[in-house]
Amino acid sequence: MSVVVVDYGAGNTRSVLAALAHLGAGGVVTSDAHAIGSADLVILPGVGSARSAMDHLRATGAAEALVGRVRDGGATLGICLGLQLALARSAEDGGVEGLGLAPGEVVRLSSVRVPRLGWCAVEPWGDTYYFAHSYVARSDAAVAWAEGEVAAVRAGSFLGVQFHPEKSGPAGLAFLERCLCPA
Repeated sequence: MSVVVVDYGAGNTRSVLAALAHLGAGGVVTSDAHAIGSADLVILPGVGSARSAMDHLRATGAAEALVGRVRDGGATLGICLGLQLALARSAEDGGVEGLGLAPGEVVRLSSVRVPRLGWCAVEPWGDTYYFAHSYVARSDAAVAWAEGEVAAVRAGSFLGVQFHPEKSGPAGLAFLERCLCPA
């Protein structure tokens, strides 16, 4: 299986690659539009700034490739910031237009804990994952929640998660393995 981890000039690409290697899967980090379009699975990783990530994705042609990929049914996983970039708009950095891969917007967390760091159970999945974020999705395409906040969004071939599976121990590795080997 060919896996592309999208390079947007920041992100947790090394952690994602290490988790993939642990599962026996390879991966390449690139923003090349052809590679993004032709991979079996594309991962848009987390960590970074929405504006600088979107600027990089647009400048390299990766944004257009991601939109085309999801439109054509190509499996795409967004992790943390990767989920947030996939929505239509983010309030981060004074407001940023996203990729529009899934409906919704990103807002600053209003809970007592900002940033939200730590382990939380994701319902209805029942597993516990590691979260690290200050912004959160608001989407009609939400499919899972943690502490009342959106934890996962699914729209067509796109699945985005607010948690970091690559930093979530055995549960996170099992989640990534399911993404690599869909039923």
